[in-house]
Amino acid sequence: MPDDYEVIVVGSDGSKSSMLAVERAARLAAAFGAELVIATAYYDSEADVSAAPRQDSVIILGNEQAEKNLEGAASYAREVGAGNVRVAARAGTPVEALMAVVNEYGADLLVVGNRGINTLTGRLLGSVPADVARQSDCDVMIVHTVK
Repeated sequence: MPDDYEVIVVGSDGSKSSMLAVERAARLAAAFGAELVIATAYYDSEADVSAAPRQDSVIILGNEQAEKNLEGAASYAREVGAGNVRVAARAGTPVEALMAVVNEYGADLLVVGNRGINTLTGRLLGSVPADVARQSDCDVMIVHTVK
């Protein structure tokens, strides 16, 4: 187990609240000299959106919008101090996408916002932050981004 974080993954859907998680992750990456991977999920079609078990995050339809959101997040991460920034867009639900990126990059830390965790739907059906915390083999930081 490394003493420092070497690879930090942060989830971002381009929303204002997710940018707070990006900022926190970027500052951590800068402090540890870690690689920062900003990840997002997107759906290939409206049918995929409809089939999703829940929709507690921003719906991104198509890779083009996902890449645009990631460019903005990466630029912001560099502004707040992250030096080594990569981006990763994956088709699927936010939980599927984040877990795929965490595993692909061998992340030591996953940073997500708290959106959905305190909602009725989140309590009944689960939320992205709660689900990734249960599934992840690495440390998970849930940033207070939504009150």
